[in-house]
Amino acid sequence: MDMNTTHFDASELCSRKLWQMINKAPDRRVTELELREAINELATRRRYLAELREIGKLGECSPGP
Repeated sequence: MDMNTTHFDASELCSRKLWQMINKAPDRRVTELELREAINELATRRRYLAELREIGKLGECSPGP
């Protein structure tokens, strides 16, 4: 069992860090799952919604109630 693996939890990061992660995704080792979780978390928080739509990342995500 590998104890060095870490689980990515988008809710633990601030909105600015999530936004940076999304914008730097091609430059960093970010999995598709992590990228989707970051986008969903921002949409839930209702942060950077216009920017996400503008760059085409929001897609089918819907912000929380």
